[in-house]
This record gives sequence, C-alpha cells and structure tokens, in this order.
Amino acid sequence: MSDHAPAPAFVIAAFYHFFDFPDFEAMQAPLLARLQDAGIKGSLLITREGVNSTLSGTRKAIDGFLGWLQDEVVGAPIRWKESYADFQPFGKARVRLKKETISLGEPVSMRRFGQYVDPADWNALIQRDDVVIVDTRNDYEVNLGTFRGAIDPDIPNFKHLPQWTHDHADALKGRKIATFCTGGIRCEKYTAWLIDQGFEEVYHLKGGILQYLEDVKPEDSLWQGECFVFDERIAVDHQLQPSRTATLCLHCDHALTAEDQAHPAYVQGQSCPHCLGAPLHAHNAPKKHPAGRTKF
Repeated sequence: MSDHAPAPAFVIAAFYHFFDFPDFEAMQAPLLARLQDAGIKGSLLITREGVNSTLSGTRKAIDGFLGWLQDEVVGAPIRWKESYADFQPFGKARVRLKKETISLGEPVSMRRFGQYVDPADWNALIQRDDVVIVDTRNDYEVNLGTFRGAIDPDIPNFKHLPQWTHDHADALKGRKIATFCTGGIRCEKYTAWLIDQGFEEVYHLKGGILQYLEDVKPEDSLWQGECFVFDERIAVDHQLQPSRTATLCLHCDHALTAEDQAHPAYVQGQSCPHCLGAPLHAHNAPKKHPAGRTKF
C-alpha cells in the first residue's frame, strides 16, 4: 500500500483466549452493549473456558474495545490477527453463549497444549522428513488453500477430527505432528486432545494461518492458495486482502476456487462439483489439487 493511499475503512480482528470465565453468562448483555455502542459488528463467542471472536470496526473502535476487554474482562493480554477491508463484512454484532469455545466432540483436559511454533520457524519444521502436517480445518476451507505437503483429513467439521485421528493412529504414532488452523484456536485445542491420547511431540502454528500470512513474505511462503474466512470476504490472499476469485455455492455453501467455477458441474446459484459429487477433474486430464493438499 502506498504511503499516500487511504487506510481501509474497517479493521477485522480475529482472536481467542482461554481463561477461567465463570460469570460469562452475566457478561453477555454488557459485552453486546459495548460492541453496539462502538459500532462494531461480528461474532463474540463466550464460554466458561474463554472467548473466541472475529469483529470488524474502525481502527479506533477495535483498539478501544479490545483494550477494555483485556483490562476489564480477561485480565491478561490478548493477541489478535488483523486484516482489512473497504466494506463491513458482518451484518450485526452478536454475543453468543456456548459450553465450549470450540467443540472437538470428545472430552479434552485442557491442562497441556502442544508447543507453539512462530511463523518464522514454521517452514523449517514442516519440511522435516519426520513431521506429519495436519490441517485441522473443514473440507470446504481446505479446498481454497493449505500448506504444501499438509494432510487433508477431509472432514465436514472439527468434531470429526478425533475419529480421523483414531483411524490413522498407527500412521501418526511415533511421528512429530504439526497442526494448523485459521487463527490458532482449533489446532491449539486439538494438540491438547492429542496429548491426552498419548501423542508426545505435538506442535501448532502460533497465531494460525492469518499470522503466518502477515509475518512471512510471499516469496518465502509455503502456503498455497487462499485462506477461507467466515464472513462476506469468503477468503483472503497472502496480503490479507479479500479474495477476488473465491465464491460460495448457493446450494451447498461449499467454498469454490476459480477452477471449481470453471467445472461443467458449476451452475451459478444452483450447483457445484462438490454438492453434485462430480469428479473435480473429470473434464480434463488428472491434475494436482490447486492447493497441493495430500491425504493418507
């Protein structure tokens, strides 16, 4: 961005924080009022074990709200990932009550977590021969992009990841497991569960994909494709700018690449190769998935 270019109108802040939050239910209304007073939109999920959120507002509004949240609610610094847009990607502010910040579908002790890996050190780790790289995100997210060499569990949601792990336990045992997700929360909880299951050398990307894209130069990057986000941007590129090509199938809500949209099974507003179960490359010679993803 040029020094003279206007700053984007909206800052999108994605964050989570695990902490003891026993009075979270009583804080629902005050938190919503704070967001609305600041003109911030997006979703703030609160649970007994912490918060998980993506919010969008002006620079002043986001900084003010997160400063208050750190000082008056959490009582500790919160790390958040920022991206930017010229439009408001959310329709309204919501504060939702949940039993867990994100559900893995099986009990998790949350006493120990895997080792954080800074984005600057991630490339070296995932290029090691003794490391298995597991993308913990949903199948429609992985469709838009992933890290080179990452395993795609091909799951419809996070709750299916434990069963996939049980099914592939023999291939994973004795290996170093490097995990990642969009902002860090899913892979962090997954590493806690892996440790509960007896896996010892477990790692997760600090700050998730969004932090990696912010910190690592495109020419040094092992990320391929775009990163799915849960708002009207659909995805962001390596510069954290809204995607110019990704869209959603209006029939099944699957995220679609430009290649998906060129498939004969794609009819705008009606169908896509994913909801029709069509082979992605049936109309051409076999190709590698655009994101370079692999499976066991």
